[in-house]
Amino acid sequence: MQLTMPDEQAPRLLCVEVYGRAPLCYMTETAAALLGELARTTVFVPTTTRTREQYGRIHLPGPASRYAICANGGHILVDGVSDPDWQARVARRIADECVSLDQVRSHVLATADPAWLLKERVAEDLFTYVVVDRAALPDGWVKELAAWADPRGWTVSLQGRKIYAVPKPLTKSAAMAEVARRTGATRTLAAGDSLLDADLLVAADRAWRPGHGELADSGWGAPNTEVLRERGVAAGEEILRRFLRAAEARPAGL
Repeated sequence: MQLTMPDEQAPRLLCVEVYGRAPLCYMTETAAALLGELARTTVFVPTTTRTREQYGRIHLPGPASRYAICANGGHILVDGVSDPDWQARVARRIADECVSLDQVRSHVLATADPAWLLKERVAEDLFTYVVVDRAALPDGWVKELAAWADPRGWTVSLQGRKIYAVPKPLTKSAAMAEVARRTGATRTLAAGDSLLDADLLVAADRAWRPGHGELADSGWGAPNTEVLRERGVAAGEEILRRFLRAAEARPAGL
């Protein structure tokens, strides 16, 4: 992680994820206090493309959230346990609307070049992603993969060194709507920076997009989504401020 401000202006940081015995992810101490307040006053739902195992490495400050959304909407965790009914609903939609994960994996591996393909992984038996050498990745490969995947019910997203292939029914917005239904939420707030967050932002009543990430790089926007200048940990802090102001202005569920 690289900070954008001069060293003497750098905020105090709190580590919220350790991986391989090394600190990996951080938030500012101010953001930690804001998050604690948000978690105490709203139904705060961490929402991520990460698998359940990857999400388990994150230790956010404040009260534990009863609900969390993992695997891009494939799992709704309730008190840390994946809801089996939601899993079954997602599995049925994918089976009805998409070609199989095995077919997509086979196509990805058949068309990728070992010279730039570093890893291939399957997440929760729901979607696949590859880690690539961006410098050696051919310019048109991701577009060609997306064109192949689209009529087969899959979407493709490039995020840094990772290229995701995800079934179209597997969305964060669908999982958010389900949590809102269960909690009786009448208003939803969201933030995100990747193309896999776009459906979530569009579906929310209000949303925020930071100045970094895949959405910023592509110039993505939506009528309900406010674009922020801040990047990195500063963006996280500012988004939490916006969440709290919006929640105080009108009762918010998520």
